[in-house]
Amino acid sequence: MLSYGVPMDSTVLTVRTGSRATVVDLTDEAAQFVADKGDGLLHVFVPHATAGIAILETGAGSDEDLITALEHVLPADNRWRHRHGSPGHGRDHVLPAFIAPYATLPVLAGRIALGTWQSICLVDTNGDNPTRQVRLSFLPG
Repeated sequence: MLSYGVPMDSTVLTVRTGSRATVVDLTDEAAQFVADKGDGLLHVFVPHATAGIAILETGAGSDEDLITALEHVLPADNRWRHRHGSPGHGRDHVLPAFIAPYATLPVLAGRIALGTWQSICLVDTNGDNPTRQVRLSFLPG
């Protein structure tokens, strides 16, 4: 294992997403994780083949709009070759090609450098897996 003398702090969140497509805001948990850590990078990663991490506005309808757009672009029907799980589950395996399973954000003086309306969100269309793990990692700068 390579070591460059820079310790990386990491933790795993367990997030209950339920049985239908959803967007879960992780901004508060991420902000608590980096508080007082100084400057560096926050890496947010969901180690699942059917979920992603998005930076978007929440609370004003954009999160619901994202789910509606995904249902339009990736409908939960039987067109998918990947067919295990509930009907249309194949689309869940295509989701990470549209919404990556990670995001990396700058942290300045222990605060995530997000825009005014930006939030860090877990996007999960897979109702077959109602609990997700999200890894937060901080690399000091």
